Amino acid sequence: MNVNQVQSKKQLEDAYQVRTKVFIEEQHVPPEIEVDEHEGDAVHFVGCLNDQPIAASRLRIIDDSGKLERICVLKDHRGQHYGVQMIEAMEQYLTQQNVSKSKLNAQTHAEHFYKKLGYHTISNEFMDAGIPHVTMVKELN
Repeated sequence: MNVNQVQSKKQLEDAYQVRTKVFIEEQHVPPEIEVDEHEGDAVHFVGCLNDQPIAASRLRIIDDSGKLERICVLKDHRGQHYGVQMIEAMEQYLTQQNVSKSKLNAQTHAEHFYKKLGYHTISNEFMDAGIPHVTMVKELN
């Protein structure tokens, strides 16, 4: 899979297409919550396999941390380390921006996935868009 920082309207549409399939159609997140007021402030990423978008994410730098958000992989492509590639691309971007800490709100079913990537949980479980989450952080090299 090729992971690219979104540079064009087409790439952004591709990222939104993946997010729509995963969050709105599959997980039933209301569209007005999934696409929010932070879209314009975020750096977006799209992962493509054979020129087809299969993964997406966005990243915002808040204070001294990078906030990894909207990380998703299409259902048919999960379990093949594409999510790892998305995380690595965002962490690399943060390192290039001299940001040394990343943070995310993980759906609880994905908590173990993020722990394997060096994240640790710093919150109790909370609900976001009707889905249980925890906040996790990682110090970047």
